[in-house]
Amino acid sequence: MRDYFENLEAQLLASYAVKSIASYGRSYDEPPSLTRTCFQRDRDRIVHSKSFRRLKDKTQVFISSISDHYRSRLTHTIEVSQLSRHLARLLRLNEDLAECIAFAHDLGHSPFGHSGEDKLNELLKHSGGFEHNLHSLRLIEEIEQKYPYFSGLNLSYEVKEGLKKHETPWDNPNQTHAFITLEAQVANLADEIAYNNHDIDDGLSSGILNIHELIKHVSLFKKANKAISNDYSNLQYHERAHLINSYIISQQVMNAYQASSSQIEKSCIKSLNDLQGISKPLISFDALLTKENKQLRQYLYQHFYQNDSIVTLNNYGKDTIDIIFSFLLSKPEFIPASFLNLHHHKGYSRELMIGYFIAGMTDNYASRFCQIHGLNT
Repeated sequence: MRDYFENLEAQLLASYAVKSIASYGRSYDEPPSLTRTCFQRDRDRIVHSKSFRRLKDKTQVFISSISDHYRSRLTHTIEVSQLSRHLARLLRLNEDLAECIAFAHDLGHSPFGHSGEDKLNELLKHSGGFEHNLHSLRLIEEIEQKYPYFSGLNLSYEVKEGLKKHETPWDNPNQTHAFITLEAQVANLADEIAYNNHDIDDGLSSGILNIHELIKHVSLFKKANKAISNDYSNLQYHERAHLINSYIISQQVMNAYQASSSQIEKSCIKSLNDLQGISKPLISFDALLTKENKQLRQYLYQHFYQNDSIVTLNNYGKDTIDIIFSFLLSKPEFIPASFLNLHHHKGYSRELMIGYFIAGMTDNYASRFCQIHGLNT
């Protein structure tokens, strides 16, 4: 059965797509799966990991306990994976690899979103800092413990390289380009599409954002509203908001497909090897949409992320992490044995060990930890 899928890839995928059968393999040799390609197997290992399950209670923008309907880090990840598969399919790239990178890209995210990451980076500044993309890689290579013969999940080389290269307007792991794939670039762009548009959706649901103000001040919304109004009349507020958001996502996917196809053709890419000398991403929007997305991000920063209620949630998250970190420095007996092993057997400093333990916490667990130990936040 694995041969069937590998043959399908050879028939259907572009010449510059990553083929499962040509993977550079794993750090530790394992017998191949009888029914799955290497990337299909990787996807299953990621989905069945503890790190993946914990994403359901990690903040995207709103702390998970605020409402059942706001995005969590898990639902964000699922949306990124869906967009990655769709865009990879349009471009005849390896959907399974793009999906793997999408599923794994936020495994290392701290509780309480980017504010939690900023606090951990500050607390660990003398130990190299903290960056969630690199911690995602650390999790799948070392910290996840499921198998008797190796640490981590032993994922394929191409998946791990995709995590090293995961770059968006919010993420910059600053790693040397060792192996470039268009599938990794697809996951990057899918992350940007998902992030912007579901934050808008949550912002509208919360009442912090207003659809009429977005239409007035954001070019993407003005265009989308005009298109929607040509097809519909007498829309309710929530219907207009949903249709505009859906329209923008569809337009961004189509734009990415057309712009990326053009870039690939202009760069004369015929093989995976041809990609290795090109540092500028080929999977991208055109110049106009890139400019319009920048305008949207600036609007969200000013009118959503800097809103008093969001800032209050962010400060709560930072304070919680700060208090737990200080507590564990003085009382390491409350650190699980699996993380103590990072200190005793793998040479991690005490600060890094504590930071990585906190990074694995969910919002809810971090709050409960404070309550159980009588820590004031």
